[in-house]
Amino acid sequence: MATLELTHKDINAERAQGDRLRVGDGHSPRATIALIRSSAGVRDSALTNHGVIQANRLGQYFATTGLKFTEIYSSDLQRASKTAEAIRLAQMIDEEVGEPLELRTVQLPILREQDFGFYEGKPFYARSPLSKKNGKDTHYDQHKDDPGFQDVESTEAMIIRMDSFLDERLIPKIKLEKPATEHIIAIVSHGIILSTLWRCLLRRFAPSTVSLKPGLLVGRIALEHLGAWSNTGYLELDIKRKSEAIKQPTRAGSDKVTTSSEAPSDASTLLTGWTTIIQTVNGKEHLTGVKRTRGGVGGSKYDEGQKTIDTFFKKTKLG
Repeated sequence: MATLELTHKDINAERAQGDRLRVGDGHSPRATIALIRSSAGVRDSALTNHGVIQANRLGQYFATTGLKFTEIYSSDLQRASKTAEAIRLAQMIDEEVGEPLELRTVQLPILREQDFGFYEGKPFYARSPLSKKNGKDTHYDQHKDDPGFQDVESTEAMIIRMDSFLDERLIPKIKLEKPATEHIIAIVSHGIILSTLWRCLLRRFAPSTVSLKPGLLVGRIALEHLGAWSNTGYLELDIKRKSEAIKQPTRAGSDKVTTSSEAPSDASTLLTGWTTIIQTVNGKEHLTGVKRTRGGVGGSKYDEGQKTIDTFFKKTKLG
């Protein structure tokens, strides 16, 4: 089918008309997942002025390109939850009927960023010239017995968290057996934990059922490591039943896709019979033309009471 052969320009033109590109007959269960990055760290610091602009632009972009979310999950830290709220508010009016949509954000502590414990907010430590250990390990040896010391959350602990989120929230949604059901789910979290979530989700698919949209990335590609997310950048996945999927994109020439992830042992948590096409990696079209305000204003804490310049002008009533 020609759908998967379209260029980014073609896709954006279609989205501007409010039509998301979809594959299949429209009557089978399917899911679109958007993993959206917010700022890192477990300290509950506020969004900056620049962060608010980015979040609002993302919400407007999704709303105007026809991506209508049915569920929104976010970390309970305010940088992520307020980004999720900007997305939700931008979608609150159904243009076809002119009525508010019933959509809420589910905030979950399980979606918080990796906890750096004692090292949260502290600088990286240089390697000691008198030790073969790196600076962090040397510092750990010196402080591990200090009162209140907490080590960095391990990779294993993060995997347990993300597997729990998948098993309890996401997989049941995807597997919901209802005709013509399409779940469009936004997950707003933070860089490191989102990368862990993606790798955990990837393990639920057989390697042969995961593919990239043609032309999306070039070179040798390891699916576990698709690159860093920009702030408010998103990974978009189109998930459907394997029997309903079109022929998978060709993996010829220099475009080689590899995966080394091992699937969970519990077969009930696998997405057997499902396939996914990676539609977007680090999507940031919404940031086109957005520039950080100079003089430190862009990095300042956002004040919800401050007004934009348009609020000082009276709006003319039409009609």
